[in-house]
Amino acid sequence: MSVEASSICLLRLSALGDATHVVPLVRSIQRERPAARITWIIGKAEAAMLAGLEDVEFIVFDKKTGWAGVRALRRALAGRRFDVLLQMQLALRANLLSSLVRAERRIGYDRARSKEGHGLVINARIAPGGHHVIDALARFGEALGVPQGRVEWRLPVPAEAQAWAAAQWPADEPVLLISPCSSHRLRNWAPERYAAVAAVAQRRGWRVVLCGGPSRLERDTADAILAALPGRDAVLDLVGRDTFKRFLAMAARADLLLSPDSGPVHMANAMGTRVIALHACTDRERSGPYSDRRWSPNRYDEAARRFLGRPAAELPWGKHIEFPGVMDLIGVDEVVERFEACAADLGR
Repeated sequence: MSVEASSICLLRLSALGDATHVVPLVRSIQRERPAARITWIIGKAEAAMLAGLEDVEFIVFDKKTGWAGVRALRRALAGRRFDVLLQMQLALRANLLSSLVRAERRIGYDRARSKEGHGLVINARIAPGGHHVIDALARFGEALGVPQGRVEWRLPVPAEAQAWAAAQWPADEPVLLISPCSSHRLRNWAPERYAAVAAVAQRRGWRVVLCGGPSRLERDTADAILAALPGRDAVLDLVGRDTFKRFLAMAARADLLLSPDSGPVHMANAMGTRVIALHACTDRERSGPYSDRRWSPNRYDEAARRFLGRPAAELPWGKHIEFPGVMDLIGVDEVVERFEACAADLGR
């Protein structure tokens, strides 16, 4: 980006975790280019999660509205021109929507990562490199002359959400927060395995808190965990009761989150919470909790060899290995060991 550039449009619609990954780039731009106006074209749920992010204009695209949503986005962008578009999503829908953005400079991914027509909607590319998503997104900043520097989120959490979270459990209790479901069903661990880890936490005197959205999958999974857990009556079941903002507030109060690779992993990491993220379908080194991946099992290479017949190093960046049984590669004993090590490191 030239020094004179004053308006930057980001296009990253989804998902929750990926939107969280974009925030450090936003913070870097704000530090280095405080006069720049930032507009972010974003998904509906992601906008709700990031509402209140200062000095960022959100233009919300709701994919569930179909062509009506496309027309609404066109109206929102009518008559507007940006100095730079950062096209940070490779999906075909996002590539098509980017054609609605008028910008002189249109920066996208390097050639090795490009897919689904990405190269047709950009006129500049980031440099190759950066294996973790956050480090890859930092290359967009470098293309603007903005170094990543320190990685920070400072996600806004309203007072209501903080008060709600504070009322759920006493401040002095060690807490294991379990968010058991990803929207990708094949990334989800078996309920009885979550229950086995929860039982260990309870024996150590930790409070176990179940959380998640109101979907049938999340409710059924939580019920199956409770059914397999001898200490079920001591579990705080908040499934279906938290919002995105309330989850952020809960995560900030919890000691540790256990979850498959999903939005809550990255939301909790952004709030400074330690995370045991369960990686077999996806690569921990690409999409694990950025701040500290020590506690997260990574069976991605084993999954690649077993289900795809080749090592993970030969797979395209971002390849998902979603097959029935892949998450069974992560054993209870391994996760218990990570929990015990993390608890000891916390002095809990």
